[in-house]
Amino acid sequence: MPTKILIVDDEPDLNVLITQRFRKRVREGELVFIFAESGLDALRKLQTESDVEVVLTDINMPEMDGLTLLAELKEKHPLIKAVIVSAYGDMANIRTALNRGAFDFITKPVDFDDLEITLDKTLRAAKEAQQAARDRERLVALHRELDVARRIQNAIVPHTFLPERKEFALHAAMIPAREVGGDFYDFFLIDADHLGFVIGDVSDKGVPAALFMAVSKTLLKAVALTGVAPEQCLERVNNMLCLDNPSAMFVTVFYGVLNARTGEVAYCNAGHNSPFILRRDGKIETAAGTNGMVLGAFANMKQASKQIHLQRGETLFLYTDGITEAMNVSETAFTEERLQTFLQGDSGAALPEMVSGVVAAVNAFAQDAAQADDLTVLALRYVG
Repeated sequence: MPTKILIVDDEPDLNVLITQRFRKRVREGELVFIFAESGLDALRKLQTESDVEVVLTDINMPEMDGLTLLAELKEKHPLIKAVIVSAYGDMANIRTALNRGAFDFITKPVDFDDLEITLDKTLRAAKEAQQAARDRERLVALHRELDVARRIQNAIVPHTFLPERKEFALHAAMIPAREVGGDFYDFFLIDADHLGFVIGDVSDKGVPAALFMAVSKTLLKAVALTGVAPEQCLERVNNMLCLDNPSAMFVTVFYGVLNARTGEVAYCNAGHNSPFILRRDGKIETAAGTNGMVLGAFANMKQASKQIHLQRGETLFLYTDGITEAMNVSETAFTEERLQTFLQGDSGAALPEMVSGVVAAVNAFAQDAAQADDLTVLALRYVG
């Protein structure tokens, strides 16, 4: 597609000379010149010739001079690059033109070698500016899409923590490292006496992880609501994830089922961080592992389950490795030990304060270091 250049000058001789000078590039379809006699005429031409990239304009013209045209171009056609033509000694006007946004200038009498060099340089700058504008538009559109994705992902995880149930209390938080992330949590009543709860962490970050997270969470809840045991649930979900996983992502999952009448928790841990158990006497235990394999990596992997008995007032604290592996500016990790120490001093707090306190402690530890991974916590207290 030829590049369009608008020549604005009330002297027809210049138009003839430019046509002669650039006739080969015009004939080869590289350049197209459009001519206007004044600033007003130039603005009219630009209404119909919307893809003009460079304007070469004289300063002194009838109806509208070049300096006024520059102001109009800056407001109405900011991507067009302008080159001013003026007398050699007219430095005051040239300075004014540059201050009003002219990209460059040439002097009369016109040196056509210099003119061609100047136009080519200006055309390159114009194309770079147009590409930058297109990149900005794409970036803005991407940010809009990511914002929509963030709101959708935020809506996927529950934010109402079953306040009508008096046998247990729940609270959770999820803070993606990017607009969207690969962590998730969920909880749901399987029947009147059994609460399913889960926390997971996809191996990747960003949009791919968010999509895999949505699929994993949806499959897990669908299988869990059938009432199967935790190990059977994760085995089935794993096989379904392995059926179509070209990106080779996987997800770590801790899935448990609380018996709201007894405080018994049956659980299965598929490669996830072991939760902490906050006992009534102030001690903190680590839930025993079940040696489970991550989901989505290998089909037909067997899982195993174990049990925890929660007494009244005792809490199960689940988290993703974004908590314990959060780094400060010295590249020191927050660690499980720091998390355990924090929970030791906060074990009796209300769950919303406990969850927000952990997140605040991690952020305070990281200080100015960028968040490198998603942060997710889920706290479940048996009330009895």
